[in-house]
Amino acid sequence: MPFVSDVAIQEMQIEDYDEVYKLWSNTPGMGLSDADKKENIQKFLLRNKGLSYVCRHGDRIIGTVLCGHDGRRGHIYHVTVVEEYRGKGIGRRLVETSLEKLKSEGINKCHLVVFADNAVGNAFWASTGWDKRKDIFIYSKSI
Repeated sequence: MPFVSDVAIQEMQIEDYDEVYKLWSNTPGMGLSDADKKENIQKFLLRNKGLSYVCRHGDRIIGTVLCGHDGRRGHIYHVTVVEEYRGKGIGRRLVETSLEKLKSEGINKCHLVVFADNAVGNAFWASTGWDKRKDIFIYSKSI
């Protein structure tokens, strides 16, 4: 297995979409919807320039973080690392890269949503210093 030094963190480009979407689709616990269609991700990346990243090992994308903000708070979506590369700090590096960029844009708080039954995701966020909120609920409405 390669060491973390063998990988490169790069800004996500729309040209990465097909490989990124395949990775997302093969990640248990990752919720995908129409919002994740190519044209929507392209709009998201343009609106949130320099906040989303991929991790590459050679020509292969092995990790992603999709990140944006609304001017007040950051939001992280779709963090994943290919299973055989997990536990090497790649997910942590991807998230830290996005958080540093958010901070440079004056955003001082970030939120994320994890499905309750996503054991891997919940364990990752708990192990990286994120607080699980018990004082709020998330409501959604399709429009």
